[in-house]
Amino acid sequence: MDPRTERARTLWNRRAARYDLGEALEGPALRRTREILCAGARGRTLEVAVGTGRNLRHYPPQIELTGIDLSPQMLERARERAEGLGRPVRLVEGDAQRMEFPDRSFDTVVSTLSLCAVPDQRRALEEMYRVLVPGGRLLLVDHIEYTRFPATLLERRREHPRRLPREVASEVGFEVGHHDRLLLGLVERMVAHRPT
Repeated sequence: MDPRTERARTLWNRRAARYDLGEALEGPALRRTREILCAGARGRTLEVAVGTGRNLRHYPPQIELTGIDLSPQMLERARERAEGLGRPVRLVEGDAQRMEFPDRSFDTVVSTLSLCAVPDQRRALEEMYRVLVPGGRLLLVDHIEYTRFPATLLERRREHPRRLPREVASEVGFEVGHHDRLLLGLVERMVAHRPT
């Protein structure tokens, strides 16, 4: 694991115990977006950066759900939530930038408000593309405040500058279908698929 990813893991382990306190502050637009995206999951579904499992209650009961997260502390919280909901889910500790799943393992990949925290956004999207079957769907919502001035000036200094998720997704091969913005344009929602 590279140093930036190790720092991110340490940070999320520290935040795990208090992370869900922020759930009450999440506005209705983001809550509804979680519901809509997760309801669109089909078949074998991977949630990237599952965190404490905030989305678990929104998935259709018939899907086969796997969640991956960098933080073991976050995964422990997700495990507790899944048990409380009676939701079967396979939880795996791992890095979104280097997932240890075989190629074409999933029918759907979901990522909610997490790509912005991954050190190499492009590498994570390449991995999401790799693990999807041809025709598989990517359901994503993310913060994009880093794409606006003056944040863009800071981004240019990063080793892997973050960009609009839909632009990067297109570059790695996804066909972007629906996309729109929420919360004064600070959050982007996207549905894309891996071409057949």
